[in-house]
Amino acid sequence: MKKIVYLSLGSNVGDRATNLAIAIQHLGGLGAVRARSSLYETEPVEVPQQPWFLNCAVAVETKLMPQQFLERVLAIEKNMGRCRTQLKGPRTIDIDLLLFDGSVVETPALTIPHPAMHERRFVLQPLAEIAPEVLHPVFKRTVREMLDALPPHAGTVRKLNET
Repeated sequence: MKKIVYLSLGSNVGDRATNLAIAIQHLGGLGAVRARSSLYETEPVEVPQQPWFLNCAVAVETKLMPQQFLERVLAIEKNMGRCRTQLKGPRTIDIDLLLFDGSVVETPALTIPHPAMHERRFVLQPLAEIAPEVLHPVFKRTVREMLDALPPHAGTVRKLNET
């Protein structure tokens, strides 16, 4: 059975836009990429002394189960040069599983929905572009409602004009 997975992608090392494009291409190997948001330049919020990120949101239709999907996403990150040397530090690529077809998963390795997505403008603004009416299975609020509830100081997010 196919499921829709919503992901947040970010990069702040190297050619950020190319890193995101390559990651999205690799995600196509896990299923069909059904939607991709615009690119957004975003201020780092938890470790501010680093370059700004480019972020986007992607929807992938997959037959994989959540743990299998996570393992393959981690392999994509590793193959793209992601080194986990500093928590929340600079990275070539970061791929977070946000929502997995309405499922709730809590294991030591994986929590779905993403536990901080409702607090992050850099996640919600791109996600609202492709899935504004998708419901958070725990909070029972849409992506748009969660975005609208954020305080104004929840990080700078600027949509890029893409050519």
